[in-house]
Amino acid sequence: MVVERRVLGALRECGHRPRVAVAARGLSLSGEHAGLWLAAGLVTAVLDRPRRSDWLRGTALVATAHLASMGVKRIVRRPRPAPGTYEPLVRTAGRHSFPSSHATSAAAAVVAFGVLHPTAGRLAAPVAGAMCLSRLVAGVHYPSDVAVGALLGAATAAAGRRLLAPDAPTRARGKGLS
Repeated sequence: MVVERRVLGALRECGHRPRVAVAARGLSLSGEHAGLWLAAGLVTAVLDRPRRSDWLRGTALVATAHLASMGVKRIVRRPRPAPGTYEPLVRTAGRHSFPSSHATSAAAAVVAFGVLHPTAGRLAAPVAGAMCLSRLVAGVHYPSDVAVGALLGAATAAAGRRLLAPDAPTRARGKGLS
């Protein structure tokens, strides 16, 4: 826990830079309740008509991962980092921090959307990484919250891969997104 606190303290210090704070707040807000990822999946479902049902199933995997993280939070009930020590940059929807639901939905989106179209996964990955990091910069999660959240999201989406079109990479080259 000492290493976690040091890492959190160092990253939280980065949040004192105005541009970093704005970015962390924006990523935190956009990731609340998996909003960015659900919106991205739904917009892509509208734009990629031939594969609409695939994108809707991928988006459902992201939602499922997010719900799983909320369930784990209710069981574990780990408190967020002490506000007096790590003054948070953002408000949070709940009091519990383990696992990070932002990290869970972000990793699930990278995996699920990447299965549907490799370019979508490559585009989502840096945003997801930044979102995960933003939770530490914002001072609302410990590093293990984010790491376990990302693992939970990736595992949930990977477990649901069979729900997505088995030939998605082949079909993606010929239709829909480019």
